[in-house]
Amino acid sequence: MPCGEREVNPVSETFPKHSESARPTMIDVAKRAGVGLGTVSRVVNGGAGVRDETASRVRAAIDELGFQRNEVARALRPGKKSSSLALVLGDLTNPFYATIAKSSLEVAGQDGFAVVLGSVDEDPEGERRAIQELIGRQVAGLMIVPDQGDHSFLASAGIPVVFVDRPAHGIEADIVMVDNEGGGKLATDHLLQQGHVRIAILLAPSYYTTGRRLRGYRRACRAAGIEVDESLVVQLPEGTAEAAEKATRELMHRPDPPTALFASTNFLTEGVLRALREVDAEPAVVGFDDFRLADMLPTPVTVVASDIAELGRIAARLLLDRAAKTDTRPPQRIVLPCQLIQRGSGERPA
Repeated sequence: MPCGEREVNPVSETFPKHSESARPTMIDVAKRAGVGLGTVSRVVNGGAGVRDETASRVRAAIDELGFQRNEVARALRPGKKSSSLALVLGDLTNPFYATIAKSSLEVAGQDGFAVVLGSVDEDPEGERRAIQELIGRQVAGLMIVPDQGDHSFLASAGIPVVFVDRPAHGIEADIVMVDNEGGGKLATDHLLQQGHVRIAILLAPSYYTTGRRLRGYRRACRAAGIEVDESLVVQLPEGTAEAAEKATRELMHRPDPPTALFASTNFLTEGVLRALREVDAEPAVVGFDDFRLADMLPTPVTVVASDIAELGRIAARLLLDRAAKTDTRPPQRIVLPCQLIQRGSGERPA
């Protein structure tokens, strides 16, 4: 293992934090306790050679000041390797990202690594700033759910990078992702098998994932000999439940409404279901990505799902192996399959 027998609990940090200068330092503790900096360091790091009375005084000062040891800085002492990884991803309120974060934290923690979390919410400039600051902290490696910006600047970073869920532009690196196109085809094939030919697809803005799901939808229609009605391909202005709810109402009030709906994200599925409570119709519904309580609704929701936790685990394991130089293969492209979970909403006939 990269860190031998050390045991370091995984920790997370939302990026950006308040400045380091606002935190009490060892210097502050030393002043409060009336001892030298080296004495504080020995107490904090469990070293020997400090009298019990002095150690008690240092611990009292630590408690009074609320000092917390900086594991990143500790790991960067001369002769020591960093024991921190960084994970830069989108909105943590999205269960998809939260699941990736949780599973990667677990894997990193098993190897004695902390994980610094950066949530940048699809902001290219914010992402670049976050990544550059994390590189400045000399983390051992980066896991990134990339936006659509240019990532060529990472080629000279000098640390391993693993991209998650989407490929990046301007750099050849490891990527762990879901078979979005295969999942889109799987969902559409299933609706076609129920006799549906007027299948609407609701798409969240995305430079990659939902675009690949749309490709899968088109492939399935083409294979079935069905010409896609472009008015049923709904590109939403934002990927929210509210946007999907509004679009679904408009679709279902048309003179020729669709008989089936394919929602390309979990948030959009939520909006579709809200809208359908208000219309006098029961179209078939398939969502992409599972979500909590999907199986508990009056008509349980059929979804195309993949193992998102495994996505995070594989990415973290790959990054740890790259950081330890135990994996020296060329950049890997790992694609996780999707599966259809039939629950009822997607099995309604045309």
